[in-house]
Amino acid sequence: MSCFSFTATRDWCYRSIFTKSGLRSTITDLGDGTVIHCWVPKTRKESKPNMLLIHGFGANAMWQWGDLIPYLVPYFNLYVPDLLFFGDSYTTRPERTESFQAHCLMRVMEAKSVRKMSLVGLSYGGFVGYSMAAQFKDAIEKVVICCAGVCLEEKDLEKGLFKVSHIEEAASILLPQTPEKLRELISYGFYKPLRGLPSCLLSDFIQVMCTEFVEEKKDLIRTIPKDRKLSELPKITQPTLIIWGDQDKVFPVELAYRLKRHLGEAAQLEIIRNAGHAFIIEKPKETFKHLKSFLIDN
Repeated sequence: MSCFSFTATRDWCYRSIFTKSGLRSTITDLGDGTVIHCWVPKTRKESKPNMLLIHGFGANAMWQWGDLIPYLVPYFNLYVPDLLFFGDSYTTRPERTESFQAHCLMRVMEAKSVRKMSLVGLSYGGFVGYSMAAQFKDAIEKVVICCAGVCLEEKDLEKGLFKVSHIEEAASILLPQTPEKLRELISYGFYKPLRGLPSCLLSDFIQVMCTEFVEEKKDLIRTIPKDRKLSELPKITQPTLIIWGDQDKVFPVELAYRLKRHLGEAAQLEIIRNAGHAFIIEKPKETFKHLKSFLIDN
């Protein structure tokens, strides 16, 4: 007899939200050992613009976007993929860069006959989204970067910009394998983290969400800062919105201002007060307000 799993039950609830919001689960085999899972509209409406939502590290895409889906689905044809090594997406190929992730997502969108889209990239998903915007200028119309330190440089780790100074330590927190490490991740992610979470719940979450493709995900993390220089970061030309929590302890808000300086007039910056790295979960209504203003009202 199997034990009750709060995480699996919560996963089912998010799946129900996506389904009731008019989305369906699809698998795209890219034919080179790469398979991508993506939520797509059951019926695409030509009157709506297309929107790609790219998640970050943590649980699968449903958990990271579930709070915003009901706000967004009336306005957009939504496409919500699991990045490689998350959810049901994987590859047997050796590439681990955000550029490769971006290339794979573009192939999925082409397979869905989506030629034009805007995108929202959350944390690591912002790295992938930025790469998509740089590589596929004609396909990506507007860009939203949420708490993604795309302007970081490898030397920032040594200079103490981050709470942790070694990439392996960061990987151990972003890919927690013990309740203690998951508590540490929660403390970094939220402005007001929940206290007193029982170890049994945390262990259940780890078992369901954090035990697959651990080494592959570590390679993704190691690749982010490797040889990274601001001078070599392309300046995307699409209208860009940057959203950040003022209390972000994963990617300090300094990186938001750095990205705004890098992009200049093409970008606008919105800082959400009293919010951390997980501001989409902490303040979904305020997040949607900024998205609506930039993507719809304009």
